[in-house]
Amino acid sequence: MTDDAPVTDDLPGTDQPDIRQLDELLDEIYHGQVRLSQADIYRSAVSADLPADLLTRVAALPEGEYAVDEVADLLGGSAG
Repeated sequence: MTDDAPVTDDLPGTDQPDIRQLDELLDEIYHGQVRLSQADIYRSAVSADLPADLLTRVAALPEGEYAVDEVADLLGGSAG
């Protein structure tokens, strides 16, 4: 047995769909908005049924208001 064999098929795919979901959420909630609070972003993430790892990232944001590029940088997305 080699260690090079993929152990799980979902590992390479877990990051990309999550980031895509995050970017889509940020595009949607920031439409017409300059800044949103951490609480508003979190509520929107819960409503959008984002995966638990992304909800954890959003919940870990310090309280405050964020522009879309700031929150994308903090959460690992590319929206902005």
